[in-house]
Amino acid sequence: RSSTPSHPSASQFHPPHRPNPKMQGYGKDLPDALLPYKNKLTPRFFEIREKVLEFVQNVVNPALPTYAAQAKELLKTVDHPTKCPEPPILNDLRAQAKARGIMNLFLPEVSKLSVLEYSPIGEILGMNPVANLAMNCTAPDTGNMEVLERFGSEEQKKQWLEPLLNGEIRSAFAMTEPGVASSDATNISTRIERDGDEYVINGHKWWISGAIRPECKVFILMGKTSFSGPLHQQQSMILVPRDAPGVKILRALTVFGEAEDHADIIFDNVRVPATNILLGEGKGFEIAQGRLGPGRIHHCMRSLGQAELALAALVDRAHRRKAFGKIL
Repeated sequence: RSSTPSHPSASQFHPPHRPNPKMQGYGKDLPDALLPYKNKLTPRFFEIREKVLEFVQNVVNPALPTYAAQAKELLKTVDHPTKCPEPPILNDLRAQAKARGIMNLFLPEVSKLSVLEYSPIGEILGMNPVANLAMNCTAPDTGNMEVLERFGSEEQKKQWLEPLLNGEIRSAFAMTEPGVASSDATNISTRIERDGDEYVINGHKWWISGAIRPECKVFILMGKTSFSGPLHQQQSMILVPRDAPGVKILRALTVFGEAEDHADIIFDNVRVPATNILLGEGKGFEIAQGRLGPGRIHHCMRSLGQAELALAALVDRAHRRKAFGKIL
């Protein structure tokens, strides 16, 4: 699952306290928390971090009012916010990020950064969700692109990885199921059965983040190609186009009463080419471990960035808010 919304909300366009250079993670000086690791940071890291800060401050932040205005107009064209397309200005921001060489920084093969070096970049992006989108570093696409880069065939990379890296499409990761503890993937019950030169998929998935947004074009689905043999060699991952016949998105699930882009999906006799299997049958656990390791770091660092922004807002308010005759 992903904590990244389909599109940032209005409150995220105009946060109560925007990041500023006085904040540790957002300033030009190396944050105190990174000082113990300074000898492990390469010149490449300092170069990229400076480019990211410049892009966020001079390109993304000035564009936020336009982003919000375009999103507001697009919301009038759909019957639910989860179906709202991306504001057009996002394509301009992506182009500028690409020109600066700062798209897809989460992927070591692209960024030439270690996971340690990307972590504080992720913290900066957690403070600015629009920059995160513009730089193509949002979940669940990040994990899916890592899977395709490391385990995909050349054909799969051409069809799906390239447009994902270019920000032309989005994706979703279909693993969680109702009725079982899906954090233990041995419980997964969705069936992936070989039928000639195709696989037939039957199952029920839910909390599939990003599946409803119109830009989502493909799922990486985890299911079972075998229900016998070694417990951790029964699972496989397979690419499923969202528009494949039999893919039925039932509803958007709610969080605290608010419907978000987390889908409840039925896969009913969905047929895909046998070439859509990733790495081979029984390799699902192997792929999952490769996907989840960096993903945990990415989520944590973005959350730390959001927490730092929230703390800065509290501090700012405490210095300006007057009650009972004095400043808080």
